[in-house]
Amino acid sequence: MKLSNKVAFVTGAGQGMGRAIVKGFAEAGALVVAADINLEAAQQTIAGLGEDTLALVCNVADSASVAAAMAAVEARFGRVDILVNNAGVGSVDAFVETPDENWQRVIGVNLTGVFLCSREAVRLMHKTGTKGTVINISSTSAVTGEGPSHYCAAKAGVMGLTRSMARELAAGGIRVNTIVPGPTNTPMMAGIPDDWMQSMLKGIPLGRMGETDEIAKVAVFLASEDAGFITGQNLAVNGGMAFI
Repeated sequence: MKLSNKVAFVTGAGQGMGRAIVKGFAEAGALVVAADINLEAAQQTIAGLGEDTLALVCNVADSASVAAAMAAVEARFGRVDILVNNAGVGSVDAFVETPDENWQRVIGVNLTGVFLCSREAVRLMHKTGTKGTVINISSTSAVTGEGPSHYCAAKAGVMGLTRSMARELAAGGIRVNTIVPGPTNTPMMAGIPDDWMQSMLKGIPLGRMGETDEIAKVAVFLASEDAGFITGQNLAVNGGMAFI
């Protein structure tokens, strides 16, 4: 199997794309860690996936919580080979009406969380000499500007962070890439106003939203040796909605 015995840490694993990625990794042979701010949801994700799994509470926007989660992974498995920064939040705010706390929360989870989790994972990779891979989840909104300003800004920041990390970490054999989904059938999309949703769907040449398993398959590819010469890339999975 493509990810046999690789240790994969997935954030935001309690639902949506995170849950699909965990299951896709497990099917590919990985030892999976499902991290989520909701422990019960993370436990539900790994249910039935076997003993080589771990569910953890992790608030990706809090450095102490991230450090504790990664320490638990080291204690259980001794290393981490794959990190997927999937945890994300949204908030439907018009630009001039965006409260400070909503801006900080969206940036904190969607961008700062990627930094904090990546920093801890890479520290462990360096400690163990692991030539691992980091996969960040951005959004086509980062390119099109369709969506709330804080969300678009955070997801654009993820793409820039990916490029910087890829260049700096390549010498140690660590690859860093981003998946850039378009509208995808996830619980987060349930909160999108209908007029926004219809507008987005009209802009997708393939005429539909993506499915979580389609994102998971791309994550498995990027984490595998099939993508061994791919780093620093932002890979769009958006039905042709935008070209990255």
